[in-house]
Amino acid sequence: MASAVQKITLSASQDIPFNKLLLSQSNVRRVKAGVSVEELAEDIARRGLLQGLSVRAVINEAGEETGMFEIPAGGRRYRALELLVKQKRLAKTAPVPCIVRVGGVAEEDSLAENVQRAPLHPLDQFRAFLALREKGQSEEEIAATFFVAVAVVKQRLKLASVSSKLLDVYAEDGMTLDQLMAFTVSGDHVRQEQVWERICQSHDKQPYMIRRWLTEGAVRAADKRAQFIGVDAYVEAGGCVLRDLFQGDDGGWLQDIALVDMMTAEKLCEEAAKVEAEGWKWVEAAPDFPYGHSFGLRHLRGDAVPMTPEEEATRNALQAELDKLTAEYEDAPELPEEIDQRLSEIETALEAIELRPLAFEPDDIARAGAFVSIDRNGGLTIERGYVRPEDELPIEPELETADGERALAADYEGGASITADADAEPASEPEEDEGLKPLSDRLVSELTAYRTVALREALSERPDIAYLAVLHALSLRVFYHYAQDSCLELELKSVSFPAQVPGLTDSKPAQQLRYLHETWEAHLPKEPEALWDTLVGWDEESRQALFAFVVAHGVNASVEAYNRRPRAIAHADRIAAAVDLDVAATGWTPTVDTFLGRVTKARILLAVAEAKGQRAADRIEHMKKGEMADQAQELLVGTGWIPEPLRTPGRPVTEASAEVADEAGADAPTVTADDATEPTGEETAADGGEPAMAEHCDLADDGDVAEGHAPFAHAAE
Repeated sequence: MASAVQKITLSASQDIPFNKLLLSQSNVRRVKAGVSVEELAEDIARRGLLQGLSVRAVINEAGEETGMFEIPAGGRRYRALELLVKQKRLAKTAPVPCIVRVGGVAEEDSLAENVQRAPLHPLDQFRAFLALREKGQSEEEIAATFFVAVAVVKQRLKLASVSSKLLDVYAEDGMTLDQLMAFTVSGDHVRQEQVWERICQSHDKQPYMIRRWLTEGAVRAADKRAQFIGVDAYVEAGGCVLRDLFQGDDGGWLQDIALVDMMTAEKLCEEAAKVEAEGWKWVEAAPDFPYGHSFGLRHLRGDAVPMTPEEEATRNALQAELDKLTAEYEDAPELPEEIDQRLSEIETALEAIELRPLAFEPDDIARAGAFVSIDRNGGLTIERGYVRPEDELPIEPELETADGERALAADYEGGASITADADAEPASEPEEDEGLKPLSDRLVSELTAYRTVALREALSERPDIAYLAVLHALSLRVFYHYAQDSCLELELKSVSFPAQVPGLTDSKPAQQLRYLHETWEAHLPKEPEALWDTLVGWDEESRQALFAFVVAHGVNASVEAYNRRPRAIAHADRIAAAVDLDVAATGWTPTVDTFLGRVTKARILLAVAEAKGQRAADRIEHMKKGEMADQAQELLVGTGWIPEPLRTPGRPVTEASAEVADEAGADAPTVTADDATEPTGEETAADGGEPAMAEHCDLADDGDVAEGHAPFAHAAE
């Protein structure tokens, strides 16, 4: 006969006055964790004690019950109740629901209660927050109730809004919490499910890949187009912004690219119309123009509009306040927040006053034009006063004297003008006459030929004047495009680039060159006739700085399929080594768009191996090219790796590669002049060369001139 199943008996529950309870030394919890006692006390005050205490009767030495009860499990709840009693929000004799344990070991009660308690699955919390939200509670109310930040509630609600199919996968441990958080970037459930299917078939299941695929094709809020039109205006126009609540997203992603482009074009057209109303012959507007778009155009030099008495008074007052605050807090270790803000406001106001608009002559405006574009920070850029060659005024005919004679030369050292008869025969000598007659063309040509040779010989013995003459001639080519005020037959070509690099105009080197050009232009005379005297008045350091700048305009290190120029590129390598050129330091980085997506898998693996070591390359070798390029982009971040055409002879490929090589017991990979370009069949020059004439100018983080690298030293006023 089967034995009867023995029935268990549960411990009795009892309401015990609070003052009859005390903590037990048998509680195994020693480390504080989770919700604080203060927050738990507030929760008990709001909704009461949801879970009773596990207690045991206190026995004296005689084995008798003392009427007191100790708590081996529930110590935090007891401390929360104790805090409420101290705050006089709970009576000392208030009954507390308790489970009275008899028999067994007290430590076992404490351990079992904590170990066997199943924590709430995160998905259950997400859905619970969503249920509260749907029942009318605001995010702030939910946050206050559960003692969490509002941002945490928003994150939980965002997680609960992911596709139900993906939530089910997460509930079954089919994806990690980090992966689920990545899916919150997009609210499109269909798109989420498509990306999950793609992830399941991919070897790379990292959260950043999910974010990248969900936002591919979208415009970042940090993009200059988005900054130009304003994200708020885009949203008001019906655009959707994808946001990431779990990590920095720089403002999110603007999903409607067509709307962004349309709003950008409309706003640019409005701004261009304002500029056109000033009377310019033509105005071109675009989000950005290719690098060198103004090459070949003469730039007019306008005059700064003078300040009004009111503006001058405002500037003086702001400057006085700035000087006062600067002196007052000069020795302060840290500026107070309000002072720092005020200093920033003053500097911004002074900059706005100092940046005076330029005034141009009406005749110049009628034949010149302007470019309207967006700078890299989303601000409006207006470049006024560019004259196309076809709009230049015709060259005026040479003046004739009252006798119908043509002036051949003027302002000789003696100050007399030499003229010649327009109808004189070149080979014939003028007839003798008592009066002065103009010299013949033939004689003037012979005399000036001799003078040219003599001048060459004299100049060859004066390197200082020769240097000044070359600087003058090259400066004319750079700053006065159509000037013919130099006797030196020198040409300086500044080539354009048939293959335009995306974003080249906004790059740090291009911005630096533009800043230097504008700075030099502001310190040079408007008319080319005055350039020589200006350069004579400058000190040698300023001349050398200007010389380096104008010579740099003639550099052409580009390799074209139809014109590889191996010897010229070898010379470019020598100059790069002399100035210690570091292209990575200028901001160029290998991305899918700039390099990795446009080369073979072997090239990608070589790049990763050089920068991160062969093991890193082996880990991505099995991937498809698209996934490999994405993964390589992440691996190469911060390594300073650049491809062969950008490298400088003698420099390590990357600092990281040197460390990798050291660990492997090999020399750090370096690049030589032969590595800088693809094989051409001709041996390039060896490393070395003379030092560059001008010291390389470092780039500041914001693209302006770095401190200590002024474009000139002491230019004459």
